[in-house]
Amino acid sequence: MSENSEFGFGAATGVGSMPGGDARETARTVTGSFDDFPHLPELPARGPGADMIGRTAGMLVDLYARVEPSGWRIGDRPGRDTRRARSWLGEDLDALEEYTQGYEGPLKVQAVGPWTLAAALELRNGEAALSDLGACRDLTGSLVEGLRTHLDEVRRRVPGAQVVLQLDEPSLIAVLRGQVKSASGYRTHRAVDRQLVESTLRDVVGVHTDGPVVVHSCAPDVPFELLRRAGVAGISFDLTLLTERDDDAIGEAVEGGTRLLAGVVPGTDGPLSDPAGSVMGVRTLWRRLGLHPGLLAEAVTVTPSCGLAGASPEYARRALAHCVRAARSLADNPE
Repeated sequence: MSENSEFGFGAATGVGSMPGGDARETARTVTGSFDDFPHLPELPARGPGADMIGRTAGMLVDLYARVEPSGWRIGDRPGRDTRRARSWLGEDLDALEEYTQGYEGPLKVQAVGPWTLAAALELRNGEAALSDLGACRDLTGSLVEGLRTHLDEVRRRVPGAQVVLQLDEPSLIAVLRGQVKSASGYRTHRAVDRQLVESTLRDVVGVHTDGPVVVHSCAPDVPFELLRRAGVAGISFDLTLLTERDDDAIGEAVEGGTRLLAGVVPGTDGPLSDPAGSVMGVRTLWRRLGLHPGLLAEAVTVTPSCGLAGASPEYARRALAHCVRAARSLADNPE
């Protein structure tokens, strides 16, 4: 186990999505890159059902979704799209199991959180489930049951793992601010009350009783305080989108024991700086907050800034290796 395993986190990991469509090759790349904190890869290039929304829709219990021209829509019974999503998830789990034989330590799996799911899944009338709070409740209940089954399956396949659950919530701020567009595109859905958003997240976080839960958002203005109150153990974000307005909330999060999964490596092809340069922003943040440099390795996991689905396979491999080297630089030279 890594020195960070007692926290349920390693020094570096991926966000989730990877390019290409070969589950075994991708699992080999991810587990080979992150020997102390691998994750279950997602391969959206395979098509509907392998995408973020479709994959999580396939996990739902007693709710089913199918692909319409406008997106994923809730239906009455499991169809081809549900079967495809479940089949691909099974294929990805098979590959992960193959490459984690004997592994002990943190292992991250990802699913879409309740509010981004409610903003993305359509009801029969074509409007987002977000437009109907009763539908949101049903969706959350179904998600909780589905995640419980999924987590049990991961623990069965990789019995030495301490499973970390990541909830992807890129639409969370749009939900809180009333910025999710209606089906017509001419108006937006009403902002959801912050207390309801928080309590719903707390219900979903509570499904993972024996491991930490992380919320990931690579959108600006991540609501750090709300997420901490909802009980998350870690917050995953794009470091380049932080502003000094976030300083107080981040400082309180670190002092309260919340893990920061800092996205510092670009998610699409481009030149990579030296590893020390990639984590310069983390060191600068630490100095600005007046936090002890010795806390860095205990408090921060290095990741790409977002998923790598839009990258080339060669760049994705380099980006993962770069995250590991950047995390090592942070641990060796925290000042």
